[in-house]
Amino acid sequence: MSSHDALLKHVSIKAQDNTLVANFDIDGNIPGAGAYVVGLVASSPDHSSQRRLGIEFLNGEAIAFYSFCHDQTAEENYDLSGVTHSGNTITGNFPMAAIQGLGKGHFMTAFSEADGREFQGGVPVEEAL
Repeated sequence: MSSHDALLKHVSIKAQDNTLVANFDIDGNIPGAGAYVVGLVASSPDHSSQRRLGIEFLNGEAIAFYSFCHDQTAEENYDLSGVTHSGNTITGNFPMAAIQGLGKGHFMTAFSEADGREFQGGVPVEEAL
């Protein structure tokens, strides 16, 4: 994958009922070969609690939809029906509980990984919570 394929160009989140709707707009298309992950990293204002929310693709198809809390050992897996994607837009409908407890003033950035390596990190997230 070249550095110009599937770059995150805009990431936004919004609250909709009990759902955290995350939209990932990429420059290019979801890679049709190999592994590709997009997601969010969120932390409390003092960084004592961190969450990682992700959508993983393999050969262009979503295969995992999850959240992971760094102060616990369990990963929460969600039904893939919460993920939609077409060409250059990926939408994940995470349960709002995935970021509960982070409070006002939390930090959130987006990331992408390609074939097991960090591709982008610290991408700004437009929030409407």
